[in-house]
Parts: sequence; C-alpha cells; structure tokens
Amino acid sequence: MTTTEFTTKASGDELREQVRDAARRAKRAAAELAQATRSTKDALLHAMADALVRRAPEILAANDRDVAAGRESGMPEYMIDRLGLSPERIAAMADGLRVVAGLPDPVGEVVRGSTLPNGLQLQQVRVPLGVVGIVYEGRPNVTVDAAGLTLKAGNAVLLRGSSSAEQSNTALVSILADVVSEHGLPADSVQLLPCHDRASVQHLITARGLVDVVIPRGGAGLIAAVTEQATVPAIETGVGNCHVYVDASADVDTALRILLNSKARRPSVCNAAETVLVHKDIAEEFLPQALVELHNAGVTVHGDERVVAAGGPNVVPATEEDWDTEFLSLDIAAAVVDSLPDAVEHIRTHGSGHTEAIVTSDVRAARQFTAQVDAAAVMVNASTAFTDGGEFGMGAEIGISTQKLHSRGPMGLPELTSTKWLAFGDGHVRPGTAPANVSSSPGS
Repeated sequence: MTTTEFTTKASGDELREQVRDAARRAKRAAAELAQATRSTKDALLHAMADALVRRAPEILAANDRDVAAGRESGMPEYMIDRLGLSPERIAAMADGLRVVAGLPDPVGEVVRGSTLPNGLQLQQVRVPLGVVGIVYEGRPNVTVDAAGLTLKAGNAVLLRGSSSAEQSNTALVSILADVVSEHGLPADSVQLLPCHDRASVQHLITARGLVDVVIPRGGAGLIAAVTEQATVPAIETGVGNCHVYVDASADVDTALRILLNSKARRPSVCNAAETVLVHKDIAEEFLPQALVELHNAGVTVHGDERVVAAGGPNVVPATEEDWDTEFLSLDIAAAVVDSLPDAVEHIRTHGSGHTEAIVTSDVRAARQFTAQVDAAAVMVNASTAFTDGGEFGMGAEIGISTQKLHSRGPMGLPELTSTKWLAFGDGHVRPGTAPANVSSSPGS
C-alpha cells in the first residue's frame, strides 16, 4: 500500500521527517515516471478507472463513515454535498480517468524550435514538473482527479486531504496504489499524507528541493494560508466570487436560465454565481421574475436597496460583507447598477478573478465587458458553470487557477508540465577571447 503509514501522535520533528521522507520517495518515483511512455500511462489510467468501479462498495462504505462523522459534528450541508460519494459519482470519477487517458500526452511536446544562423538547433520541450503536492478539503473526487492528471503528465503526487474525508481518501489511494504497483511503476508515485495535524501542510509547503510545486484547492482561508506561507512554488486556485451581469439589452428568458444554472445547479462549487448585477433599464422587467425563480429554487437573495424594494419572501438586505462572500450555498447577493461600467467596477472591487458572465444582445457591450473584466474566464451569454476542465475539453482538472503565473483558468495536462531547452550542436563553441590567465593550449 503506497499510502504513507504515519503515526497518529508523531512529534513535530517526527512528522516533519515523515513528510520529507515521503517527498524524497516521491522525487525518486518522479524520475522514473518522467520516462514512462504514453501507452504505459494510458493503460494505468484505464486500469485505475476499472478498479474504482469494481471496488466501489468499499469506497462507499468508507465514505459513509466520513459522512456520518461529518453530520455528527454539524458539518454544513454544502460540505456534506462535497464530501458525499455515490455510485454515480464514482462512475464519473472513473470516466474522468478514461477521458484523461484519451488526451494527448504533453510530455515531449515541442513548444517551439529553431535553427540559429550558426547551425545550432534549439527546441523547447514540455517536461513533467516533478513532485506535485495537492492540499485540499473534503472532496474525495479531487484525490482521483489529482492522481490521474499528475500521473499522465509524468509527475508523482503527494495528496494532503482533509480529515473529514480520511476514510474515503485512504480507500481511494489504496486502490490507485495497488494499480500503480501492478503496472510496474514506482509504488511511491501516489502517496497520502497525514491529515489530522495541520503541521503536515506546513512541512509539505516548505519542503523546498523535494517538492516542485504545491497546489491548494479549497476555501479562501486554506488557499491564503498555503500561498502566503509556502517556500515551495504555489499555484493559487479556486476562490470563486463569480458574477452574472444582466445587461440592459439582455433577453429576459435567456438571463433567467443562465442565472438559475449559474447559482442553483450546484451551489457548493467554485464556479457557482455568488452575485447578480442587473442594469437599471431592465430591472423592472427582470427582477420580479428572477426573484420568483430564485425563490422556487430555494435561493435567498441578499439585495441592495433597489432589490429589496422589488419585494419577495426570499429577499434580505445585503451587508457590505455579502459582496465579497463566496456563499457556496443557496444564497446570492444582488444589486441594480446604473451602467455597464458600474457593473465592471463592482466586479473589479469584489470579484476574485475566477469567472464573470454577461447576458446581453449588444455586441459592443459584450466586447466592452470581455475587454475590461479581469478574470480567468469571461462568459458571454453562457453560465458560469462552464468554467471547468471537463467542459473545456481538458478532461478532469487539477484546479482552476485565479493567478496569472504559471497558468490561469482550468488546469489540465499542459499546465502540469514545465519546459526545458534542448540544444543540438556539432562541436559548437561560442566565439570570444579566452581570459589572459587561461592557456588555450590543449596540453597545459
């Protein structure tokens, strides 16, 4: 079993050494994985998918224990939704692995190349990142997505999940690890780190020289803690204070469909809309219908004065904090704005750089919105729910980056690689004069 066996009451020094030992073993595994062929990796992913379906009963039994413990501790319902698995969700995870297996292997891809005037041939090629650390909260599907994507890109992965999903993650990694071993790849390619002591996160994100990159997936607090404290390079992902702006020229029926899908389809995910902005010229027609539809979907609306004035049993006055809140629940902030520039300014002030949407029939308004809104994804007449690696044709994603380096938006296989330069010469030396104290004589 490649799940690292950690003592539950390790001292600080012991825990640090255990995490670093796991990273050392992952580093050795990564060196071998980098040489694996696409056919080997694809066969591995298909076998992993089959194993998940075949061993679904033990995964569900472990997950039931996690869910029961979560309910007993008073875990919020949106977190229970993220934590819970079902036969359908396990099948979806397996399908995600199969999709990734069918994607082109980025390793070895020539990004660019040229022949210099002196005949030196240059190629910039994609190579694995190496050891990838993933820190995430109570979403067992991330365990499978992260393992599948990192392995396909030739990386070893260190998984640090939440204690709330400990039983589920242990079962999943045990299954995935069994398949890795059966295919002759390093047993330490996929490892599960301890989850009961927060210090394990600190040891992971400061294992410089052993871990090549760390990716946090979860709430704002987790992401901020990792990105602010890491000495290992970190990629910021996830926080989604997403907006739907209903422009003056919007088709009302289209706007209603997009708003409901963006908010109520699955409110606990980062691409769910958390604020709706409505142009004043369409507010009188749109708002009454929108409030009814949101009420029917069980959504509470945190409205500004003009939204509150529109009435509705599901409307409460918005606070200043509401505009910056990622609710992750059946709640949405709502405001009436006087113009498109006002909507853009609101998004600039309160948005998280994840996904923003405009509903409009005006081409110029769409162009202005897409040009002025700074976000990883900008939707025109489409739901914010489409910001997703699978929906973008990338297969299962490792996360949605809201920063600008080294990737932005859904992170698929190419984003889990780096590059290196290859130079092919024929005895090429660079012109220049040798230093005065260095003899050019071969015999000196």
